[in-house]
Amino acid sequence: MSVSNNSKAIHVRPVGDDGSRDHRTETEARAVDEPVADLQATPSAPDAPAQTPVPKRRNKILPVIALAVLAAGGWYGYEWWTNGRFMISTDDAYIEGDIALISPKVSGYIETVNVVANQHVKAGAPLITLDREDYRIAADQAQAQIDTEKLSLQRFDAQIAGAKASLQQAQAQKSALAATVRGAETTQKRASNLESKAVGTVASLDNAQVALDQAKANLIGGDANIAVASANIAVLQAQRAEAESTIRSLELARDKANRDLAFTVLKAPYDGIVGNLAVQDGDLVSAGQRLAALVPVDQLYIDANFKETQIAGLIPGSKVKIHVDAFEDETIEGTVASIAPASGSVFSLLPAENATGNFTKVIQRIPVRIALPKDVLDSGRLRAGLSVVVDVDTRTSPSSDGTAKGQ
Repeated sequence: MSVSNNSKAIHVRPVGDDGSRDHRTETEARAVDEPVADLQATPSAPDAPAQTPVPKRRNKILPVIALAVLAAGGWYGYEWWTNGRFMISTDDAYIEGDIALISPKVSGYIETVNVVANQHVKAGAPLITLDREDYRIAADQAQAQIDTEKLSLQRFDAQIAGAKASLQQAQAQKSALAATVRGAETTQKRASNLESKAVGTVASLDNAQVALDQAKANLIGGDANIAVASANIAVLQAQRAEAESTIRSLELARDKANRDLAFTVLKAPYDGIVGNLAVQDGDLVSAGQRLAALVPVDQLYIDANFKETQIAGLIPGSKVKIHVDAFEDETIEGTVASIAPASGSVFSLLPAENATGNFTKVIQRIPVRIALPKDVLDSGRLRAGLSVVVDVDTRTSPSSDGTAKGQ
């Protein structure tokens, strides 16, 4: 008997040939019929995928990872014990240099810019030239004034010589007048004796006395002439000294004019590379105006800012491994040159004031100067401002006997 899959199966108990019913128990009949009913009632479904066994590779990888971690930890510990604990490092470090700012001492128009940006120049090479004409005229004018005063000096010398001759003449005249006085005195005495003996006349005595008085008056005039000649010499000598002082002042003015003339040519103070060139031909510049900068690439150094907790092991002379960020594959060996006398905050424009009641402790940084090897500087590859990482090996710090520790 046919039934649909959606209907319940009808169980018919079989009947024998003799019409008797099957004597099997109902439980046995149900057990036989249920599989058939289940097959008829269960719709056809696709085959379910077979379950794959769980892989065992994970159990094999975990021990390998553990061994790798232990090996890495062991290597790191060994490296720290043998080297790391002796190294003091910081990445707060930069390449620095004593950069010269090129500025004129005098004002004027730019006549020639002798260099271009990023050009390497030697010490003494002309960088910028200002218009020299005004300063040359000032120097020539000062020299002309000096020459004029020197001519005046020669005139004073001649006048002094004439005054000295007049003095000598006055002195000679005085000697003659003194002799005249002596003669007049003798004549007067003789006339007086004769008159007392009634041999001479009174008129003769009077004439002798008049002659004596005239001689004495002339002698006084001779003294006055000598004084006038001496005073004239003193005046001329004072005028000559004034002329000499004027000449010295003019010479100073001439020297200043020549210096100003020399300052119209701005020269390189040392070997380096020109940077930050900010001037062109024809520009009007004033004294002190910044025109360019000169970086001494062969005199660079490193300023590394170490924490205050690190400087106990820093000693000048210690070796330093330097890693420049621009050249990651290269290691440079430098030397600790010096340690700053104070932290960076001490030299700041606004130092911290911790006495106000609001105190927060901050680890201070101490600048440390690191010298670079000459061969690296001579290569000219380094530039001021590059970031570096420095590692100071405390084992190489000089000891009291001049040897390196750890050797």
